[in-house]
Amino acid sequence: MKKYSIFIGLLLLGAVLFSCQKESFNYKPGYVGSSKITVYPTITVTGQDYILVPKGGTFTDPGATAKAGSADIKVVATSINVNVPGVYTISYTATNADGFSASAYRHVIVYATDASAQNNDFSGNYARTSNGSVATWTKLAPGVYSVFNPGGAPGTNLTVIVFNDTAYHVYIPQQAASDYSITSSAQESSVPGATPGTLSKYSMEIVNPGYGTSVRTFVKQ
Repeated sequence: MKKYSIFIGLLLLGAVLFSCQKESFNYKPGYVGSSKITVYPTITVTGQDYILVPKGGTFTDPGATAKAGSADIKVVATSINVNVPGVYTISYTATNADGFSASAYRHVIVYATDASAQNNDFSGNYARTSNGSVATWTKLAPGVYSVFNPGGAPGTNLTVIVFNDTAYHVYIPQQAASDYSITSSAQESSVPGATPGTLSKYSMEIVNPGYGTSVRTFVKQ
């Protein structure tokens, strides 16, 4: 029994001595053990998120810069077509030396507004008839509006661009909305207000994965 006790004691002492040995941190540069260290790219978009360009106009991309740690790295950007109205999303992508990439985005609005809608101003608040939730319209350019809570959904944080391309016609062109969900509209209708160039009521279906297929009606407050 005494021999077994001595043997177990020696084993425990060996384990303690082994655990007390200092681990070597003399790794080769750029590694921790056998794992290579990589610094992911960070991208800074220059200028505004939304840029407006009339159809056929000139778009000069303010661009973006990227770094991996302190090193500058190349940014590749997608393009838009200034001859086709729509809400475009420019993607800026940068890839580090190890092949890891990051992306950032900007919206570019190419618009074409008929003379019949040039002087309209649909800015203001519109309450959804079914629940009183408010959609807020802000005019950005002739026939172009930023609309917060376009579906009249309580608690939402969604913003989209709405076009008024002619007379009193309003619609959401397909776009990556503020949360980058693909959004558009269908079954649109509108009623002019008592003051020329204003709306009293409009309806539309919000085509978005988070919304149903019902037509939503809003009345100017």
